[in-house]
Amino acid sequence: MAKLKVKFVCTECGTESPKWMGKCPGCHAWNTMVEEAETVVKAPVGRTELTRTKEKAQSIIHIDSGREPRIPTGLGELNRVLGGGLVPGSLLLVGGDPGIGKSTLLLQTSHALTAQGLKVLYVSGEESVRQTKLRADRLGALSEGLYVLCETNLDLVEEAIAQVNPDFLVIDSIQTVYRPDVPSAPGSVAQVRECTAQFMRISKGNGVATVLVGHVTKEGAIAGPRLLEHMVDCVLYFEGERHHSYRLLRAVKNRFGSTNEIGIFDMSEDGLREVTNPSELFLSERPLGVSGSTVVASMEGTRPVLVELQALVAPTNFPSPRRLSSGLDHHRITLVIAVLEKRMGMFMQNQDAYVNVAGGVKLDEPAADLAAAVSIASSFRDLPTRPFDAVFGEVGLTGEVRAVTRAEQRVKEALKLGFKRVILPEASMKGWQAPAGIELVPVKSVAEALKAALE
Repeated sequence: MAKLKVKFVCTECGTESPKWMGKCPGCHAWNTMVEEAETVVKAPVGRTELTRTKEKAQSIIHIDSGREPRIPTGLGELNRVLGGGLVPGSLLLVGGDPGIGKSTLLLQTSHALTAQGLKVLYVSGEESVRQTKLRADRLGALSEGLYVLCETNLDLVEEAIAQVNPDFLVIDSIQTVYRPDVPSAPGSVAQVRECTAQFMRISKGNGVATVLVGHVTKEGAIAGPRLLEHMVDCVLYFEGERHHSYRLLRAVKNRFGSTNEIGIFDMSEDGLREVTNPSELFLSERPLGVSGSTVVASMEGTRPVLVELQALVAPTNFPSPRRLSSGLDHHRITLVIAVLEKRMGMFMQNQDAYVNVAGGVKLDEPAADLAAAVSIASSFRDLPTRPFDAVFGEVGLTGEVRAVTRAEQRVKEALKLGFKRVILPEASMKGWQAPAGIELVPVKSVAEALKAALE
């Protein structure tokens, strides 16, 4: 007979405690500890093992390092993020805000896989089969090889998997599935952990590529214990603003590919459309000949992306000026402003500074420093930048401009979009030949960059 114990688990981070606490010792959130019955469950006979055969330890030099087989998903942007396609037997976790388009993305992917002759089982615990059919009608994702099941009992889901024998499995969502022999409510830490472990056994044992849809917390992180992200092979975040039509698919963990790639989609009435040229999308509404606007050549993985960076410097009415940024690291903006004050003599102690990446894009590389400096200086001096200039480079505390990676790809992307000039670090000019049709302005310091961009 199973031994029953009581414990308290944080719903935000999964931290366990033998007694109730008002403040979680793990994530320091208040009133998140809930009582759960902890049961030591013996695995029933007949459960699918992680591997079918026992393997012996072998020397690493004798292991075949051939590439993992890939299944193209039919969506180029999704293949880019995954590293080339789905790996049979892999377990993926997809998170995102409610209504962002996770179910739409997976339903379109399922339809594209069935077009290749594969069988797909779509298990929905939040919508009925009729609701799923209505979405499929709207998306045009109707196929004989797409099987839909509305079920939350893990045992019944396993029976359906054995009956259909799919090549691709979607669980929407993992928080709705429950294991009957675990005495906790669906969505609890214990249920999510046990159900994910069982899906991992099914995925690895049967070679089924499995996608788990996960809810997110109010901070945007995937709900449930952090152990959930450690158990899966790939963690994807589907991001986007409700007031914008585009969506970003970003990998934060990927055992079979890079985590630097992003996929960009445009949400329309008939589903998600791939955006093959994101630079053109982000620059479509850019004003020309205004102060505070600069185009930065950024890199998202191996893909160059040109986006508009805007800055507004205005007199403040407060003793301490405000420094706000959207889409850029706040600390990097504070650093750039300090460099402009110290090295360029710009007195900004009585000025508020607001920096924004147009379109809601988030840039997390230091190559945007120089563009931020040009935008802030342009707004401070009220001098417009040249409309067909692109800027990139890292700014140091002494006012120097440091080299960044993949300068050649950034320049070629600017040339492709019709830009006439690129301001870049002088140290990034080594090792490649500048293409014809575009002027390069190498700079060593912020002073040289401002002189080239504003005068």
